[in-house]
Amino acid sequence: MPFSFPRYLLAKQTVDDRALNRHVYETLLSHVPSETIDIIEVGAGIGTMAARLLRWGSVTRANYLVVDSMQENIDFARTWLPQWAGENRLRWERIEENHLRLFDDTRDLNLIFVCADVFGFIQASPPKADLLVAHAFLDLLPMPESLSKLFSLVKSDGLAWLTLNFDGVTSLEPIIDPVLDTLIERLYHQTMDERPTGGDSQSGRHLFNYLKDAGAEILAAGSSDWVVYPENGKYPADEAYFLHFILHFFEQSLTGHPELEPKAFADWLKERRAQIDRGELTYIAHQMDFLVQRSLLKSV
Repeated sequence: MPFSFPRYLLAKQTVDDRALNRHVYETLLSHVPSETIDIIEVGAGIGTMAARLLRWGSVTRANYLVVDSMQENIDFARTWLPQWAGENRLRWERIEENHLRLFDDTRDLNLIFVCADVFGFIQASPPKADLLVAHAFLDLLPMPESLSKLFSLVKSDGLAWLTLNFDGVTSLEPIIDPVLDTLIERLYHQTMDERPTGGDSQSGRHLFNYLKDAGAEILAAGSSDWVVYPENGKYPADEAYFLHFILHFFEQSLTGHPELEPKAFADWLKERRAQIDRGELTYIAHQMDFLVQRSLLKSV
């Protein structure tokens, strides 16, 4: 099966829709100003969160910086978002190559696409935002030192919505081999902790203290677990592809690992893929969402 990261990001939209913590989201809505706001999303991928905020009616007027380090994602976003707008009864206009406007009679979103490493973007000192979004991203960064840099992007009274932070639990059912399943899960989490670029397989729980140490008051927090399971032997939307991509992550991370017997791991992957094809696999990943207000943070 060919693997496309933008397609994976598209496929996980429905998974994320279910996962996002509604208490945290509703607290965000109660704090977002009614006037035009400035939003920065780091690690924004192909712009699915911007589309979601429009689709859910979360914001009506905003200037939205879409920041991602992968040119492939930025290129896909510039093509996909106009298509998505047309399918959702929104008008659109391309003002410049990296500037797109999505709008109708009640909503108006100006999107600026920036291909940049997040820390290089921060060093460029962009205008500060009313809302910082980091979606399924913080657990990829060195912590806790990244927090003060990220919060420097936010106005003194602004918000940071930090979503889908992985928190140390991966479950694949049905069990194939209890010992092998446990070993693969442990080693997979270990690769997250050992990334040279940073990362933490328990970032969700650790963020409570990291945010506190940064001087932050957490306005809301809650679990945002991915739960993907078949209904009548089929997965909704494109979630079978999402599951195949999760197994692709396992394969990339663990192939050649000295603690894994190669044939046993290859057979395990083959059976897990067959479970998806048969509509049998259930996948759960435990994650945490947070909403923080910048005015309550130490100066950075």
